[in-house]
Amino acid sequence: MSMHLRPATADLENPLYYLENMETVVAWVADHHADLLLESERACLRGFFELPRPSRALLTRMVMRSGDLFRADKLNYPELGSPEAEALDKLVGGGWLDVDPLLTLNELFRLFALTELRPAFTLALAQAGHAKNLPKARMFEVLQDTFTGARTLTDWFEQEVASVVRVNQMELFDRIRLMFFGNLRQSWSDFVLVELGHHRYEQVAFVPEARAFSQRNEVDTYLAMHHCREWLDAGVPVAEVWAEIPVVMNNPWLASRRDRLLLELGRQAERQGEQELALQALTASGHREARLKQLRLLERMKRFEEAWAIAAQWGNEELSDAEAQGLARIVKRLAKKVGEPVPAAPENPELREYTLTLPQTDDSVEMVVRDHLSTPEAPVFYVENILINSLFGLLCWHTIFKAIPGAFFHPFHTGPADLVREDFVSRRQAAFDQCFAALNDGTYRQKILDTYAAKQGITNPFVTWLALNDELLTLALDCIPAADLLVLFERLLLNIREHRSGFPDLIRFYPKVPENKPRYEMIEVKGPGDRLQDHQVRWLHFFAHQGIAASVCYLRWQNSGVTP
Repeated sequence: MSMHLRPATADLENPLYYLENMETVVAWVADHHADLLLESERACLRGFFELPRPSRALLTRMVMRSGDLFRADKLNYPELGSPEAEALDKLVGGGWLDVDPLLTLNELFRLFALTELRPAFTLALAQAGHAKNLPKARMFEVLQDTFTGARTLTDWFEQEVASVVRVNQMELFDRIRLMFFGNLRQSWSDFVLVELGHHRYEQVAFVPEARAFSQRNEVDTYLAMHHCREWLDAGVPVAEVWAEIPVVMNNPWLASRRDRLLLELGRQAERQGEQELALQALTASGHREARLKQLRLLERMKRFEEAWAIAAQWGNEELSDAEAQGLARIVKRLAKKVGEPVPAAPENPELREYTLTLPQTDDSVEMVVRDHLSTPEAPVFYVENILINSLFGLLCWHTIFKAIPGAFFHPFHTGPADLVREDFVSRRQAAFDQCFAALNDGTYRQKILDTYAAKQGITNPFVTWLALNDELLTLALDCIPAADLLVLFERLLLNIREHRSGFPDLIRFYPKVPENKPRYEMIEVKGPGDRLQDHQVRWLHFFAHQGIAASVCYLRWQNSGVTP
């Protein structure tokens, strides 16, 4: 077996590129997670590499497709370089395929066409009082209560039909997929059938202590939670699923996945009328969305005092804007129910707004306003969510790519897998504190410039390389005070999913203004008929509270008769 500490991706010019990528995945897991595999599983992986290349490629094609059952006559892959029948024989000889699998009626109907099925069920349909020419879906409905067991193909059909094979090791390949991707949401095609070479990836240190899975039972726990989610999606009663949710011990990233599972179970329990169970699940979940849902459910259950006590405790914590807004609405309703004074709503300053009337062009409204406002002394750039996020990404690069359990599973991550999970910041708090210390001691500028030079073009979830250039970066570092960057970055980390969008479209710099005066301002542009979104308003209010110059420019076209 060929194993690589830092594997490369296949060239799409190679017709068997998907096999090369599959070999990369299998070798990576065998190399980094061998101790989490049974000896029988390790032997299977060694056997995979010992198969002839056409057989490995055919098996890869089958693993990539949905399900584990395949008609031999439908396997048509000219790029194998040898007949599919020969490749199949090698897979059968190696124990990879079951050539006489038991098939349920449902599986049979998925594999065979109506014309193939009718002869096998003519008698059964007649005995049930139905015509033999029923449509396929109707035929299945009629037969499903009669044919409940699984049978071999020869037991289903008297006539000769295409052979069917079942892949024997699909569960092992799912386990490998989980250990490589860190989830089962991503399919094989997310890696095997894509060209990864056009990205450049940060080289994260894959040290043993940073592995997401340190024990086999953690992989088993993930798989158990995945099955619970599948049952929920299939409509299994929530009480049955609740009993199967595993306990997670000493694995923060698995615990966060369990929190999300409990959140979904709570939602479905409430839909199914299981309020007490829903409350149990939401209370047990540490997901940030679960707390608001818990309070709303307590309201509906008229347990106002209990909800009030939880809300009061929660209100003392640091919240994102959306959480604070949702909590304030609930507290306002609860106060009346428990006889407490309604808390005063926080006062937000008025937004700075103005209107420009300009000749209409084919450019976007943002570009029109940018070009109109920009001067050599006060240049304007279109940055939207790019600039502040990129400055943050450059300053905190090494913290973002810090090798900790549950963050990186393979060498092809564009960013940490836990980026928008609840504990992304808390698990890196000391490292973020060190990054922000550079804003206080003045070393941040050189750190950002050094990272900008050293990491040019490497993917980072916060950095948009194509939109950055030396001029924009220099002006930003010259004109945006470190104190402003600090509060902007701190707010970003309060809720990355929510707060990394909503920034104003434009930024105007005043590099010739004295350093003790404001040297930049942000400008949100709204064209005719457009309006501010909630997350944009929240950023604008934040700027106003922090004394950061920001305004809204409403653009209207000359002689259009359309008002903003």
